[in-house]
Amino acid sequence: MHLAYPAVLAVLLFCTGLYGVLARRNAILVLMSVELMLNAVNLNLVAFDVWLRDALHAGQALTLFTITIAAAEIGIGLAIVLLVYRNRGTSHIDRLRALAETGTEAAGAAGPGSGGTGPDDPRPTRGEATA
Repeated sequence: MHLAYPAVLAVLLFCTGLYGVLARRNAILVLMSVELMLNAVNLNLVAFDVWLRDALHAGQALTLFTITIAAAEIGIGLAIVLLVYRNRGTSHIDRLRALAETGTEAAGAAGPGSGGTGPDDPRPTRGEATA
């Protein structure tokens, strides 16, 4: 078998995953697109390992490491997405940009008016109901 067939398939998979990362706004679809890109890399690693006839099978060993990293990435990524969805009610990436800490909140000051949850803070605490 020629090396061109799996290489072209890997390029198509990688480009599809890249389009998904750049065009999608749902965090779950972005994670799936990253997985698609990693699978394209795995296909290239195995194809070049077979083509080079490496005695140590380094391509296949690297593929196992990549699969392990991908499994950890999807597990942690899904946990973060579920936590954000529970707190925010959405998993759209454009609306998640407000997660960054700004000004005095990042400094860790907890006094009134400094971003903490003091008596002057208008934000509801965990036990209060929102209107």
